[in-house]
Amino acid sequence: MGGVTAGSDSVLELLPMVFADPGEALAGAREVLDGDPTPFHASVAHHVIGIWQRDFGDLRLALHHLRRARDLAARADSADREADVLGTLGVALVHAGRTRQGLEAFERGIARGTGQTRARVLYRRAYVWWVLGHHPEALDDVRRAIPVLRQVDDTIWTARALTLRATVHLALGAVDRADADFTAAESLWETTGQEHDKADAVESRGLAKFRSGDIPVALQLLDEAEEMYAKLATPTFMLTIRRCEVLMSAGLAGEALAHADTAVGLLDGIGGQSTRKAELLLVAARAARLADDPQRAIARAAVAVRLFAAQRRTWWQTHAQLVLIEARLAAGRASGRLVADAAAVADRLAGFGSPSAPEASLLAGRIALALGWTADAERHLAVAARSRRGGPPLARMTGWAAQALRAQAAGSGRGVLEACRRGLDVLDDHRTTLGASELRARATAQGAELAALAQRASLLSGGPRQLLVWSERWRATALSTPPARPPADPALLSDLTAFRVIAARAEEARSKGRPLPPLEREQRRLEREIRSRTLRMRGDSPGEGDRFDASRLLARLGEGRLVELAVVDGRVHALLCGAGRVRRFEAGLLAEAMAEAEHVQAGLRRLAHPGAEARLPVVEAAGRRLEELLLGEAAQHLGSGPVVVVPPGRLHRVPWALLPSLRERVLSVSPSAGSWLRSLDTEPPPGGRHVLVRGPGLATGGAEVPDLAGRYGRPTVLEHDGAEVPRVLAELDGATLAHIAAHGTFRADSPLFSSLRMADGPLIVHDFERLARSPYRIILSSCDTARLASVGADELLGLVTALLPLGTAGVVASSAPVNDAAVVPLMLALHKGLSSGLSLAEALRDARAALPGDATHQATGWAFTAFGAA
Repeated sequence: MGGVTAGSDSVLELLPMVFADPGEALAGAREVLDGDPTPFHASVAHHVIGIWQRDFGDLRLALHHLRRARDLAARADSADREADVLGTLGVALVHAGRTRQGLEAFERGIARGTGQTRARVLYRRAYVWWVLGHHPEALDDVRRAIPVLRQVDDTIWTARALTLRATVHLALGAVDRADADFTAAESLWETTGQEHDKADAVESRGLAKFRSGDIPVALQLLDEAEEMYAKLATPTFMLTIRRCEVLMSAGLAGEALAHADTAVGLLDGIGGQSTRKAELLLVAARAARLADDPQRAIARAAVAVRLFAAQRRTWWQTHAQLVLIEARLAAGRASGRLVADAAAVADRLAGFGSPSAPEASLLAGRIALALGWTADAERHLAVAARSRRGGPPLARMTGWAAQALRAQAAGSGRGVLEACRRGLDVLDDHRTTLGASELRARATAQGAELAALAQRASLLSGGPRQLLVWSERWRATALSTPPARPPADPALLSDLTAFRVIAARAEEARSKGRPLPPLEREQRRLEREIRSRTLRMRGDSPGEGDRFDASRLLARLGEGRLVELAVVDGRVHALLCGAGRVRRFEAGLLAEAMAEAEHVQAGLRRLAHPGAEARLPVVEAAGRRLEELLLGEAAQHLGSGPVVVVPPGRLHRVPWALLPSLRERVLSVSPSAGSWLRSLDTEPPPGGRHVLVRGPGLATGGAEVPDLAGRYGRPTVLEHDGAEVPRVLAELDGATLAHIAAHGTFRADSPLFSSLRMADGPLIVHDFERLARSPYRIILSSCDTARLASVGADELLGLVTALLPLGTAGVVASSAPVNDAAVVPLMLALHKGLSSGLSLAEALRDARAALPGDATHQATGWAFTAFGAA
């Protein structure tokens, strides 16, 4: 800043520079103070440092510099200079939690300022009114400021005022007005060099897109804003809050909680704004509640309520109280007092014009229903139900949930089902805007209550067929259409290639006992970048396609049976489909079945190693208990034909072939009956290409692959250096049959980074999603390839579920660790059956029967499952 001196008028240029190039402005202000400035110029320099510290640094230092700037302005006898500083000081005081002193500073500033300066002070007070939740006052001040700023061609401050007015409109639910103001502001920013303000405008536009329900575009804009802030090296606490809101709406509450908690720690570390800390705690509380952690939600919401109260921010305090009540209810603390608290919060939110008011009324009604207070419940639910007619998707779903509860309280099963149908239709429309399979799956969590209400109503007043239809209505819906494919995104392809190289190097270092933290950090960074790019893909599906038709299912089953397991209020109900009808059999408790499945998994892990034969009777006994818990009396009515099992997501790790009634059957598993029907209708591609792949590092070296190469005549065999991901993907695309012998790794923390190890690094789920058509049949002969993560309402994420919507009609994979040597004879027998014209399920049944009778081979056979219908 060599051009700025204490005596030059260019000192005034430092003020707009704070939001164009913050670091340069800070250096220039310090340079001014190092000279011999006049009181006026010293006031400007301290003002600049105060703004920088307020927004990017230590709030205590900000107050010190701003008070010094105010005193120097008074010494310089410049009323407008003093008014300008008082406006900035008012904002800082409010952010520090000293609301009364801040508002007093604004009063003095407005009285001292004239014309353009007074308009700028009014704008700042409007911002503070927004922070405090006084939206009418904010709109009044900003509407008084904008005409004056426009009249004097003050482009920067006009753009700021339009951005603020748009933000207030958003808080009041007026998305269209907000979007118009954001657009007008952004066109003004393009004519300025205000890089920080430009980033803020992009961030705000992302918030507007989120409020209108467009999550992919919202994520894209927030990513763009983050890149802009990073170039300026400025903190992004407000961006974190907004990103957390988007993540929560997409079903990623755990991630939102981690982001918010990290930001609170960073803010505390720099002595940042008390107001921003309260907002971050509120977001963290909401995320904890959605992540089923009510105690953590209570702790964070209680602190947020106290901070907002001390800051005199009633609007914010009321929203924090809403989260606190929700968390207390989730922790099992329903009471009459809680009903009254929720009703009072609903009234205050309605008075503020907050879009969250229906949510509070729904909460009050839900608690009243739990206490048996039907009249009170009806009053609150009727208010909440009004939101079903308009607004963003989640608000309409709140309204339909309230309407469903009203119908349930009135004893109208038909009314419950109609409200649930309408609400889930809203969710379906919302999900089709999402391109990423992960977002589609996780978004279904928003409809979990509606689906559970419908299932309960079907169980009470409908027949088994109706319960089947409603179980299908919300099961594996994310698999009903393929995810959006981004093959033309060069940045994504570049990131995937870099990830593969880094991941391979990191794995090699770990295998030698010398893990390298820099490599692992870079791998995590690339994972975040890949995931970020895929989450913001827009969906291109116009709708969900055909609805599930129970009559069509029964017609296609022939002599076979399909058993769909529905869970209502924690109890498993086996819906047995076949012979022209659907029958219901009550089975055991889901929690007991999940615990038993974990015991079985532990037993299979032990049996994968020689010397564990004594565990075999224990595992078989657990299989008998699982059958009682999951099938009940349905096990006696399975007929003699093939059986398809459709389990809920939380039972995806059950080795179904271990159950006595299924052990010697032609058995396949599907995420939903609808998914099975789609697999049944999938035609194999022309050409009959067979692809065999051998990855590195297998104990047997993929010993079955050379034998299989001879069985299939002239298949494509990829091994050694030829088994690199780009070549493997190219050959898999449109193949009739693929057999991949490679180490599998399941990532519970990030299921779509589950992988198969190739010569050049991991082949991940995101890679498979780039295929134009995945292989018609695919056999994965390694450990854990069938492991999946249960997310959303009843959705599954993992390798198998990534393949089924992409053209794969059948998969054979393992849900447990297996003995590599025992896999070889199983695979050879499996392919013998396939080459004689059997389906995957038929060939797997015969292959199990052909294995030696020892414990290790038996456990290996049980660990593998046929998915789909090919």
